[in-house]
Parts: sequence; structure tokens; C-alpha cells
Amino acid sequence: MALSLSISVVVLLAIVVFLLIRKSGLKAGHAVICALLGFYLASSSLSDSITTLTTNVASMIAGLKF
Repeated sequence: MALSLSISVVVLLAIVVFLLIRKSGLKAGHAVICALLGFYLASSSLSDSITTLTTNVASMIAGLKF
């Protein structure tokens, strides 16, 4: 489940960044810097906390009933 969740999040975020570049004037250089920040955060001591937070938020969203 974690692998499919992380791939889905990566695809979703890639689409959001693409749309921000195309429609909102986000410069490609800024997007690259944000991506590098993500890679450095993934290897930092905060990675476990970030993973836990995103897993909890995804579980909360999945538990919503409309």
C-alpha cells in the first residue's frame, strides 16, 4: 500500500507542478529548487515525521464519507 500511495502522490504532485508552471507563472527553476528540497528532506531526520504525517492525512481522507 505504501508504494502505491507514494507513486500516486508523486504523480499528483508532478501534475500540480506542471499546471503551476503552465498556468500560474511558476518558473521551471523554482520547481527544480522545490524538487531538490524534497530530495534533501527525504534524506533528513524529518523524513519519518513527514512520512507519518502524509500517511495519517491520506488515511483521514480515505475515511471520509460523502
